[in-house]
Amino acid sequence: MSDPRWVTRPVPGQLADQWRSRGLWDDTPMGVKIDAALRAHAEQTVRIHSQERPWAGTFGDLRAQALALAGGLSARGVREGDAVAFQLPNWVEAAAAFYASTFLGAVVVPIVHFYGPKEVGYILRRTEVTAFVTAAGFGRRDYLDDLESVCANAPSLKVVGVVGAYVRRLPAGAVTFEELTGGPALAEPAAPDPDAPVLVAYTSGTTADPKGVIHSHNTLGAEARQLGAMGANGGLPSLTGTPVGHFMGMIGALLIPVLRGDSVDLIDVWDPARVLATMLEYGLTAGSGATYFLTSLLDHPDLTDEHLRYLRFAGLGGAAVPVAVTEKAKAAGVSVVRMYGSTEHPSITGSRHEHDERLRLRTDGVALDGVELKLLDDEGQPVAVGQPGEIWSRGPDCCIGYTDTALTRATFDADGWYRTEDIGVLDADGALTITDRKKDIIIRGGENISAAEVEELLLKTMPEVLEAAVVAVPDTRLGEKPCALLRLAPGSAVRDVDDIRELLLAAGLGRQKLPEFVEVVEDFPRTSTGKIIKAQIRRQIAPRYTA
Repeated sequence: MSDPRWVTRPVPGQLADQWRSRGLWDDTPMGVKIDAALRAHAEQTVRIHSQERPWAGTFGDLRAQALALAGGLSARGVREGDAVAFQLPNWVEAAAAFYASTFLGAVVVPIVHFYGPKEVGYILRRTEVTAFVTAAGFGRRDYLDDLESVCANAPSLKVVGVVGAYVRRLPAGAVTFEELTGGPALAEPAAPDPDAPVLVAYTSGTTADPKGVIHSHNTLGAEARQLGAMGANGGLPSLTGTPVGHFMGMIGALLIPVLRGDSVDLIDVWDPARVLATMLEYGLTAGSGATYFLTSLLDHPDLTDEHLRYLRFAGLGGAAVPVAVTEKAKAAGVSVVRMYGSTEHPSITGSRHEHDERLRLRTDGVALDGVELKLLDDEGQPVAVGQPGEIWSRGPDCCIGYTDTALTRATFDADGWYRTEDIGVLDADGALTITDRKKDIIIRGGENISAAEVEELLLKTMPEVLEAAVVAVPDTRLGEKPCALLRLAPGSAVRDVDDIRELLLAAGLGRQKLPEFVEVVEDFPRTSTGKIIKAQIRRQIAPRYTA
């Protein structure tokens, strides 16, 4: 029987049967799966490389803390199917909150630690969260300043727990994390319906409010299996800086290594100098995820040949990966694989380190196990091999809908296909290359300009450019014009816009695609996974170009 608190899309029966018969869905509840892995590898190490809340222990220690938290939440009325949210940096308490929620059969709602009160309040209300675990503070941020007002606007809340609240008075009704974990522990994990929701991951996108993406025990388990089998880190222990409040950080740091019995190493601030030092101290690799994580290490003056001994493998994804970045990594001796997916459908395509360089460095790989792809034009018709089209996908790790049912209806069709809104090209071997985000295409006088194409050439022709973002700015005559924003290597001279245009022309870019404006920035607004937020850039710069 479906839970009336969650309205999800029906997965076509023939697909579900197919995924079960192939072992892509194993019908094991996530809490049962995690508990078994923590017990089986009880002596494996967990290290939190934090200047504020460092921690070191074992899977056994972590399991005990999670069972204690689950007991505390249960004693305060949290039940199977309730939503449990946490907004914490990469600390051990975040891992405990994730595991405790699954042990209860609750629905985990991770929130990235830098979301402000507006986003947090929306998520708590929209998901009807029952319990919320947050931090008293992190860095310069004082979460307690807004906690009372945020919680007051979330009538479903029964429990509010605060990590690190030792000195300041807590808001009325809130308790410390120590109080939550101080009572009897949960005896054993619950075993809910494996097709029921287990996770709501909020992702910012083109909508005004974050989108709540719902995954079931089966889809989340399929993603852990899918991504874990890729071997992006070459089997080396890895340091994770992606926030565990983000879907991919949580999966990559708290789920996949635990299920495999690998060590867990988290860092709560991505300071490349500290990351490089930590790599050497503990023998860790790093740099997988969005390209920023890898390039920030490769570009850093502290990088040595000793670091490169550990930095031998990396998996890149999360946004279109420029060939210039993969070639730069190759020159440094790093074997790179590219992967493509989203919070909704996390692992759509990918490659392995044993694949040939063309597939690994110049495409986003082939469809993964159980995944199907189709590329359609604006009329919904299939495009020919080698021609760009909008990517539609379906597979065992694809989500079961959004918290917004209207968005679910608009994004999925009756046959289970998910509309990605990404543009790509399939070659004759079935390898996919992402060429653009549909909303990142600039329409200048009726002609489509690929932002990714211009960005690629900027990186290729100008060695001093570390990152480039090309966006549309408004124009009264042509509708839109391209503007290039560049992050340069320290000490680099700023080129004149005409010089940059000449370089791009010489590299073969059509004159109509040339950026008409160029700005140099110290850094870009980014998501929690390091991706550049183009929507925010467009909003910020548009007034400067509006007549």
